[in-house]
This record gives sequence, C-alpha cells and structure tokens, in this order.
Amino acid sequence: MKNDSLITEAYVNTFIKKRDRDLHKGNCGKVLILAGSKGMAGAAVLCARAALRAGAGLVRVSVPEELFPILQIGVPEATCITRERLFEDLMQYSAIAIGPGLGDDLQNGNLIKKILYTTDKPVVIDADGLNLLRDDLSAMKNARAKLIITPHPGEAARLLDRKTAEINQDRLGSAKGLAAITGAVTVLKGAGSVVATPEGKTYINTTGNPGMATGGSGDVLTGVIAALAGQGLDPEAATVAGVFLHGRAGDLASDRMGEYGLIARDIADMVALAIKSILVSQEPMEK
Repeated sequence: MKNDSLITEAYVNTFIKKRDRDLHKGNCGKVLILAGSKGMAGAAVLCARAALRAGAGLVRVSVPEELFPILQIGVPEATCITRERLFEDLMQYSAIAIGPGLGDDLQNGNLIKKILYTTDKPVVIDADGLNLLRDDLSAMKNARAKLIITPHPGEAARLLDRKTAEINQDRLGSAKGLAAITGAVTVLKGAGSVVATPEGKTYINTTGNPGMATGGSGDVLTGVIAALAGQGLDPEAATVAGVFLHGRAGDLASDRMGEYGLIARDIADMVALAIKSILVSQEPMEK
C-alpha cells in the first residue's frame, strides 16, 4: 500500500477471517497482560476484557496479588499471575500487552526491559509502560520482541522531548518519528489515529467518534491489538486492524449509548460486534 493510506473495512477484510469449525482455544492465542496497580485495577480489567472480546483464546493478567479478587470478578474468563512468576515460562505467550494502569514503580521498568530482551513475540506497550521507558528509548530500539507502541499525544511528546501542541500540529510526522527512533509499529492515538511503521509507511484510521474520549479507551485498544497479534497477525496488520476495530466498536457503542454516555466498557464489549460486522460483510449476497 502507498504511504498515508486510509484504514478501511476493505483493507481490514484481508486480515479478519471466519474461523475453522475445529478450532480450539489453544489455536486462538495466549495473551499475557502486565498491568494494574493500587487504584488502577480497572485498566487491567478493561484491557483483558477487550483482548477476550477480540478473540484471544486465553488471557492471563499479571497484577499485584492484592488485586486478584478485582480481576477475578471484573473479568472471570481471565486468570491471574503475580509479577514474581512472570518469567517462569514467558515464551508460552503468543503476545504480551504492557502498561495499562501499571503505575510509576521503577521496578516495573526493569521488568519491561527484561521482557523486551527475552521474548521474540509481539509486545504492545501503552500508557505507564511507555512512561517507564521514556528515559531509555534504546530498550525499545534494541528489543528482541516485535514491538508495537500506542501513545496519546502527551505520551508521544514525552518520548520525543517535544510539546504536545507540536505533536498535534504534525501527527503524521510525529508518528513516523516515533516509529523510527523506537523501531516499533506506532499508533498515535486521537481523532483519526495514525499508524506508522519503522519502514516509513503510515495509515490514517477512518472509524471512531468523540464519545471515545473517555478514560480507559486506550486500555481497550491495547487489549484488542494484543489479541490480534496473539492470533497470528504480524505487528503491522494487528495494529492497523486493531485501530479500525476499536474505532468501529466505539461507533457501535455510540449508536446505542450516544456520545456523552459512552464509557470504555461499552467499547470493549462492542469489539465482538465490530468483528462480527467484518465477517458479515464477507458473506456472499443471496441471488
């Protein structure tokens, strides 16, 4: 595709396909989510719920042990693991999501770096995960993992050592700059989210609405992209498709709830219907 391509349903159709009848959960990706901290357990819940709604077969969430009850109630389909057990079998996961609600504990920064240097699977970093790495961008550039990052303009400004206004004035250039210095497929979130690859390709999303400007929306996006990567899409395809589906889920939720009352939980739950809409569009029309 040419640079600055629009992300459309026709393009996403090339990646999202109907499942085989004999599929089992082990074929659908096992996703690890490193997220959550005291007072921020909800971010981990939203990320995990979105990953499951996007088709992940198994989701495991690493949170402080005192948050286990919240996760088990908020997303009972997921399992929990302590931070101390992260590296017992890290390579079993087909994708990893890092950052939602993680907090600013510097020890988590060391965990993130170790993950990036250990796994060769796709890793999605968002929010606090990016903030913990902003003073050591080489950790991303030199990662063994196949990296995807999803900053909003404020986080992008910190990573690039620029002002947020400058980021918003040149969203395409900012996304391309981040992809170049981190070596990661990059999503610059916002109205008309921009996806940029380290090779210089850029995509502009065509879905989404102002109701999605709500706390937790980015946590949902992280879960969706991780789930798609965990199901076998390469980082570029998983990111482009994930951004589109996240926006369509928000549009479906807005149709039902309106823009003012839309919350991140609505977006997460509508991801399933967003994917269904893609699959329905692939069915041959009756003569």
